[in-house]
Amino acid sequence: MSRTTDGRPATDRKTQLGQIVRFGLVGGVNTGTFYVLYLLLHPWMPYFAAYSLAFVLAMVGSFFMNTYFTYRTRPTWKKFLLFPLTNITNFVVQSVGLYALVSWAGMNTKIAPLVAAVVAIPFTFVISRKILIPGTADAAGEPEQAQSASTV
Repeated sequence: MSRTTDGRPATDRKTQLGQIVRFGLVGGVNTGTFYVLYLLLHPWMPYFAAYSLAFVLAMVGSFFMNTYFTYRTRPTWKKFLLFPLTNITNFVVQSVGLYALVSWAGMNTKIAPLVAAVVAIPFTFVISRKILIPGTADAAGEPEQAQSASTV
């Protein structure tokens, strides 16, 4: 089997490319879900509260779409509990971006969350792959095979 310059099997690049494409598709669906939730909640609460609640609800959906479709792995309670770590950086980048776009740039509160979300995408991919991809060590350093059989 051929290897990349960093010693990984060459097929890993093909696998990762597939994951990136699927991550993009899931991201599109997730962003659409988030945005619809945000628009539904926005009339009933302040924009940042609507944004936060829509973000959390979309994150739960994102976990299941990424485990089953993007990385083709089984969901477990451990991964479910670790998955929010993938979105902490995402949330911070989006939140700061949202605040800056609305407060400093005067952008419409219905458009600003979409712009802020685009900037945060690469961060989420890297962290989610480390937690969810089968056969790699999870955030606690245990191999996937050693994890509990408990699924979500």
